[in-house]
Amino acid sequence: MPLTQAREITPAQRLDNLRYAIRDLVGLANEVKKQGNKILFLNVGDPNIFDFATPAHVIEAAYRAMRDNKNGYAPSDGVPEALEAIRAEAEQSGISSIQDVFITNGAGEAVDTCLTALLNPGENLLTPSPDYPLYTAVLCKTGAEMNSYFQNEEDGWQPDLEDMRRKINPRTRAIILINPNNPTGALCTRKMLEQIAELARQHNLLIIADEIYNKLILDGGEHISIAAVAPDIPVVTLRLSANHPEQYAIKVALEGPQDHLIEVRRKLSARRDITVEACNAIPRMSCVPPRGAFYAFPKIDIPEGDNVWVKELLLQKHILVVHGSGFGQKPGTKHFRIVFLPQEEVLKKAYAEIGDFMKGRY
Repeated sequence: MPLTQAREITPAQRLDNLRYAIRDLVGLANEVKKQGNKILFLNVGDPNIFDFATPAHVIEAAYRAMRDNKNGYAPSDGVPEALEAIRAEAEQSGISSIQDVFITNGAGEAVDTCLTALLNPGENLLTPSPDYPLYTAVLCKTGAEMNSYFQNEEDGWQPDLEDMRRKINPRTRAIILINPNNPTGALCTRKMLEQIAELARQHNLLIIADEIYNKLILDGGEHISIAAVAPDIPVVTLRLSANHPEQYAIKVALEGPQDHLIEVRRKLSARRDITVEACNAIPRMSCVPPRGAFYAFPKIDIPEGDNVWVKELLLQKHILVVHGSGFGQKPGTKHFRIVFLPQEEVLKKAYAEIGDFMKGRY
């Protein structure tokens, strides 16, 4: 006779409060899609689903490694040529006090590894608000606490240094710095990095620097690694990572031609400008211009929660963005994160639809 399930298998209680804003609405979006509607996905920052392509020399390096049967287990810390290239890249960025380099299967695994190794139950981590929800998701399973510091929208989303200072307590172990920031696209100034480093120095804190968008700086700006600013402070610097055969593409990706980035940044700058102009022209909406990556974090002046607003936008206009409350934000404010990777005409149509939605709703 067939066996039947005797009782429900329930997840651990520590996951009760787990939320991942970027993916939470995908189920609803898929239901809307099943009804025959075409969804414009502006929730996930994946350049390759739009008109951005992986450079041919990077693909060739990964293909060559797979063809040469480098498909088994990679060395625990990563393949030597990739480690050397990463070390050289860090040195070129001004990081002079490198102690160790290792490669994980994506930056998410690096974050998980770092926080699990660092934090005890009851301790806390200074995380930016807004922040990327990966950090809060990992904290759920460690038993540690999130200790959010605000970023100042009136100051181009720079970290609020005084709020950060107030939030440090005896159980604080580290500062998370996302630079360029996801979801706001903010880029930290050298002065801000120096001030954050001084706080870490005074309180003996580790800095975990999420710098995965360091090459996508707009307006000809400069990305500065905080590890270069403060070589005396323990800093974990994160970069996008790879599996075994793709590690053989790291060296050519870092040391090979970079000219493809010129066109990438040109396209992103134009799409950023369209985004900022459109959002600032829509009633009840404003947007601080992003300076890096491909995200914007517009403010919306609405009576309901931004999560409700996002769901209604999806249901009525078939456009999927992410609610600002899913990233954290200053109490009393409401936002949404938008990915400005799509082609210009797609973005213009999307913003026209969002403007029509706002006009009809309010």
